[in-house]
Parts: sequence; C-alpha cells; structure tokens
Amino acid sequence: MARLGGIDMATEGDVELELETETSGPERPPEKPRKHDSGAADLERVTDYAEEKEIQSSNLETAMSVIGDRRSREQKAKQEREKELAKVTIKKEDLELIMTEMEISRAAAERSLREHMGNVVEALIALTN
Repeated sequence: MARLGGIDMATEGDVELELETETSGPERPPEKPRKHDSGAADLERVTDYAEEKEIQSSNLETAMSVIGDRRSREQKAKQEREKELAKVTIKKEDLELIMTEMEISRAAAERSLREHMGNVVEALIALTN
C-alpha cells in the first residue's frame, strides 16, 4: 500500500480503494439531524395507545350478544305493550272529538286515547302538554 498525502491507496493487484484517515483528534460519530426525533417518539406513543385499545374478538362477540339480547327484550316489551293497548276499548265519539279539537290524525288520537285507558280528559291534557 502506498501513502499519498494522508490517503492510503491500494497498490498493484489490490482493488483500488481510497481510505481517508484522520491525522489528529479523537474520532467522533457523525451527528444525526435531531429535528425529527420528537416525531418518532410521538409516533411510538400513538402506536402504543392504539395497541392497548384494540378490541379482542371475544370481547366484540360478547358485546354483540348483549346488544342483541337487549334489543330482543325491548322488542318483546313493545309488543306486549301494544297488545295491552289494543285491548282498551274506546268510543268513536271520543276519538272524533280528539281528532277535531286537536287537529291530529286518527292514529294519533286513537293512540292517545288507548294510552290513557279511554279517558278523554287525560288524553286531551296529555296532547296539550
């Protein structure tokens, strides 16, 4: 190897490589740009948070079954309420009175009367409030 002005050069038969050598001072690692370090830390925090919040499939299945059960109970209760209301007898005159005085549809007037067990006064008070 031949030395030429601080640069080592390979001689004949060797692959030509140039290596720079420092002649003075301790070696320092090259400095990295620091402006994006905080971004990497923020990204790490976000991904950690997302991993912690992932929903496991078993939890999802449990939640879906609870929601399904609740909906079926509400639907059943609503059907039972409708059956009870259908049993209530109402007078045709009361129905027409509420329809004309309150200017509402036949279905709304009938519903109000049935909810108040056929009592015209209570049905009218409920509709005005």
